[in-house]
Amino acid sequence: MQYSESPNHMLKSWPLPFLGGIAFTFFIALLGMGLSKLPGFHYIGPLASAILISVGYRQVSAYPEKFRPGIEFSAKKLLRFAIILYGLKLNIGVVFHQGLPLLLRGIGTVAFSILVMYALAKWLKADAPISLLLGIGTGVCGAAAIAAVSPILKSKEEDTAISIGIIALMGTLFSILYTVIQPLLPLSDSTYGAWAGLALHEIAHVALASAPAGQDALAMALLAKLCRVFLLVPLCFFFMLRMRKCAPGNQKRRTKIEFPWFLIGFIMTSLLGSYLLGDITPARVSEMISNLNTYILAMAMVGLGLNVNLATLKNRAFRPLIAMTITSILLSVLIFFTL
Repeated sequence: MQYSESPNHMLKSWPLPFLGGIAFTFFIALLGMGLSKLPGFHYIGPLASAILISVGYRQVSAYPEKFRPGIEFSAKKLLRFAIILYGLKLNIGVVFHQGLPLLLRGIGTVAFSILVMYALAKWLKADAPISLLLGIGTGVCGAAAIAAVSPILKSKEEDTAISIGIIALMGTLFSILYTVIQPLLPLSDSTYGAWAGLALHEIAHVALASAPAGQDALAMALLAKLCRVFLLVPLCFFFMLRMRKCAPGNQKRRTKIEFPWFLIGFIMTSLLGSYLLGDITPARVSEMISNLNTYILAMAMVGLGLNVNLATLKNRAFRPLIAMTITSILLSVLIFFTL
């Protein structure tokens, strides 16, 4: 946005585009939360619903330039804050005391997803940045992983939004499929839960697929998923070092990889929730914090979705979608036969 006013006038008018942009993402996120309550849309959840509305808005109207400062604040700053709050969902103590075998399997899940996605993307000549984000989201924890890694990889906001939308759609379809076939499988409840927790994308998808199989399945599924969420931190640092190392020799000194300080916050909230707040925080308060985190993430998704221009993406999203579908199928089959 360009201004021709005097500096004093610019200072006085600055809060309007900033606060207006935040209010804009707040309102669209509210619509997304409402949409996610409707039949059918409750499967894809509030984050994907918010992206759908914002992407739809962008296609019928231009980007709201006058609100850009606030929208970019939601897409970047609020997104990092939401990742920090997301750490409260990770109980590190449970992971180390009960989930070490699942943690090792989780490492295999992450490595398999990224490497197979990379190979398929090359074979299908799919868009590389989107494919990498989808591989990371498939291996770790869906939208949260994509949102955490994208600033490190310097991904375009458009690519991030597309990847989150795709993974929300595919994760929903796979979780429904798991629920349908679960009664037909020769698996115990806990084994089925481990399968779902190691193979499905989002925490919400894992809960959706495992809850119908009973409390034992749900508990094992969430434990397996927490082990994968734990791997988000070392994976982000790996990519930070990788980005630095892969810079051309004459540009290494000039290549600046922003340190992901929000991951330090993620670790701190994880420790806080695991060892200090976990036993003393009322369930109602925990639920309110979780809902707040979801809403802030939805506002960030709106900011990302407004950067998506579908007219320019006809040939960019389809092949990564195919590659991710194949990767998810192979991952599910591999985990099923190795449990």
